[in-house]
Amino acid sequence: MINKRSLWFVTLFSLILVLSAYYITMPTDLLVTNNGEYLYDSLNMNIKESNILTALKVEDEEKVEKEIQELRLILNSDNKTSDEKNEAFEKLKQINLIKGEEEKLIKKVKEKHNLDSYIKIESDQIKVVVLSNKHDLELANSIIRTIQEEYEDKKYITVKFQS
Repeated sequence: MINKRSLWFVTLFSLILVLSAYYITMPTDLLVTNNGEYLYDSLNMNIKESNILTALKVEDEEKVEKEIQELRLILNSDNKTSDEKNEAFEKLKQINLIKGEEEKLIKKVKEKHNLDSYIKIESDQIKVVVLSNKHDLELANSIIRTIQEEYEDKKYITVKFQS
C-alpha cells in the first residue's frame, strides 16, 4: 500500500516533469514580455523587436500552424488515399523548407546589415519588412542583393521599412 508521503512525492514529481517538458517545448514567442524583451537571456543578449515585427511573425506562425494541423489531419486520417497523404507530406516538407530559408535570410540580413527583419517567402516572391530609421534606396538595394545572392533564379523581392 502506498502511503500519503509517497503519493504526494509521485504527484509533485509528475507535475514538475510535465511543466518542464512544456517549458522546453513551448515556442520562444510565448516568453516575450509586453515591451518586446525576452523573459530569459540564454546568450546574455538583450533581444528587442518592434511590435510590428512581432505581430507579423505571430500572424504568420498562426497561419502556418493552422495549415500544418490540417495537413497532419490528412496524414492521420484512415479514409484518405495514399496519394492524398503523399501530397500532404510533400506540402509539410515544403513548409519546413520555406521556414528554414526565411530564418536563414533573417539571420543573413541581421549579420550583414545589423537590422531586425521579417521575411516571408511565397513562391518566387520574397517580402522583407525591416526595422530601421534609415529609409533609403541604397539600403533597400543592398538588402535585395544580399537576399538575391542566395538564389540562382531571379526573385521578386520587396523591402518595406518600419520605424
